[in-house]
Amino acid sequence: MDIKDVAKPVVRSAVSGVVTENPVAPSPYIRRITPPRVLTFVGIAAVLYFAKDVILPLSIAVLITFALSPLVTRLRRLGVPQVLTVLVVVATTFVAVAIFSLILAMQVSQLAQGLPTFQRNIIAKVEALQESSREDGILSRMANMISAINAQIGEVVPSEPTPGTEQANAPPPRDPLPVEVVETTSPVQLLQDLVLPLVSPVATTGLVIVVVIFMLLEREELRDRFIRLLGSNDLHRTTQVLEEAGQRVGKYLLIQLLVNAIYAVPIALGLWLIGVPNALLWGLMTLILRFVPYIGSILAAAFPLFLAFAISPDWSAVLWTIALFGVVELITSNVIEPKLYGSRTGVSPLAIIIAAIFWTWIWGPLGLVLSTPLTVCLVVLGRHIPQFEVFYIILGDEPVLAPHARLYQRLLAGDALEATSRAEESVDEVFLADYYRDVGIPALLIAQTDHARGVLTPEQETRLVAVAMTMIQNLQDVVTDEVQDAGTATEAPVEGDAPTTPSDTVALDGIGFRVTCIGGRSRLDDVAAAMLAQAMAAEGADVVHLPHTDLAPANFRDRADGSRDCVILAFLDAAPSRASLLHIRRIKRAAPAVRIGVVIWQMPPELHEDTDIARRVMPVSAEKLLEASEIGADFVVTDLEAAMAGAFTDAPAKAIPLPVKRKLRPQGRGRVTA
Repeated sequence: MDIKDVAKPVVRSAVSGVVTENPVAPSPYIRRITPPRVLTFVGIAAVLYFAKDVILPLSIAVLITFALSPLVTRLRRLGVPQVLTVLVVVATTFVAVAIFSLILAMQVSQLAQGLPTFQRNIIAKVEALQESSREDGILSRMANMISAINAQIGEVVPSEPTPGTEQANAPPPRDPLPVEVVETTSPVQLLQDLVLPLVSPVATTGLVIVVVIFMLLEREELRDRFIRLLGSNDLHRTTQVLEEAGQRVGKYLLIQLLVNAIYAVPIALGLWLIGVPNALLWGLMTLILRFVPYIGSILAAAFPLFLAFAISPDWSAVLWTIALFGVVELITSNVIEPKLYGSRTGVSPLAIIIAAIFWTWIWGPLGLVLSTPLTVCLVVLGRHIPQFEVFYIILGDEPVLAPHARLYQRLLAGDALEATSRAEESVDEVFLADYYRDVGIPALLIAQTDHARGVLTPEQETRLVAVAMTMIQNLQDVVTDEVQDAGTATEAPVEGDAPTTPSDTVALDGIGFRVTCIGGRSRLDDVAAAMLAQAMAAEGADVVHLPHTDLAPANFRDRADGSRDCVILAFLDAAPSRASLLHIRRIKRAAPAVRIGVVIWQMPPELHEDTDIARRVMPVSAEKLLEASEIGADFVVTDLEAAMAGAFTDAPAKAIPLPVKRKLRPQGRGRVTA
């Protein structure tokens, strides 16, 4: 059989699945932050700020609707009519809120009546601290410093009137005349001052209740309108947005309410046992304030600590209050919340803090409480709708860079520690060969593309190669672990087969094979060859890695002693030069019995399709694969698995093909010239 007939099927299988579109063309889903977009966001923020009297009640109504929708759905499945279900759920919810508010108001009133007593206790305690402190104590020093400052100010600023002769002859001062200011207030103004502060909250609450009722009654109609607004041509994506937003926000609100209740009950009981006044008030305040991310627990503990300081003659109540909040916070954060929160909100911790600052600036204290659920809605929109992708990128908690792009960025930055730690996290879940196939080699392909475009400077290339080789050396322990694990692991039994025994160990494909991996042309090729060598070593092969400089005739002559079973040349360039491929013949002449393989790395099709940065990587051409096979390579492949399959075989090496000589046209041989 002719060698061309053997090479052609290999070429077809190697280049199958290559993307035919222009790999350099930008993705249509790329959303850049342009000046018009910035102006749009600024305009939206301005509308939210100036129209908060209208938008804030609507936002509260939407969030309450998200929270009550699961309960309405469950009652509807039991056969309860929709109108009755909505009215019962809404009435129960707002009656509970009203009772909660009434109890809170009563507790605040009781607290206000005891404030004078607390004031006297605090003054007495401060005076006792001053008397008990030493003359050179910190309190005495602060008091002396304040007195000195007051005396200095009194010397600089003269008293009025200035002492003089006029003051000496002045008549004795008279008693000041009492002055009373009487303002005439009209009945209309009096009515406005008394009624309007009461009508506004009641009207807002009524508006929220009405909006919640109609939103629950017309959920399906609102969903259809939202789908039509965002785009009815993609019903699947829009439906997914609505479902995910409702599930995330509703679950967050309900679970957060449950966690806060579990947190507030022991706080109220503990404060009551300690003797802090109005313990029920502080329990209810804790229930509300823990909706504020991160600082809610601190704010909830501040008021009880102040009262504990005010009521106790010593420091025991303060210490007990600190211990109470500390123990409850530790148990809630480490035991209760991990069990109740089945999934994340999808918002990064830093984004939650930034969102809390933003919504507080827009809507005040209510914005602080609503910041997390509102941010969750924005992240869900950005996850599925390209127009809102900026919110998903900025606020989301998932990596926005693909693993191979992140590795390339770490290699460019010279961060060997971060690159190694990320790799070790990945190889805990996948094999080392899979990591190099899906992450390592694609990162090097991006580096090769930047090198070909001239944007990768020599200094950056040197740093990248050094960091990558350091990472590979740090992963050497993973090779040992995988070989040992394969020696002790057993294959999973197939149904109908006999049970496996401890002696039925998983066989490694590379055991008994001696392979040499060499970089084809550049230092980046050397790194790719090192990754391939380490992946083969994890399969039990005896692998040696050589740099591309050893391909020089003077260097390679000492290495090609025929003791290896296979030699593999690794190229990151999609179109290596013919001069680089001619090393195949040189190796075959030095070691005719050694199989020669060529790997021209290609970006995996799934990464090429889904990753914008990978679209710049040029696909491998079928002509180059065929050219390498015609020069004499025993196998020509484009991925790691095919390279290991070609190396781990007992097939004999091909003979050196005869070179094809080009016939030169005679250049006037024998012609007589003047």
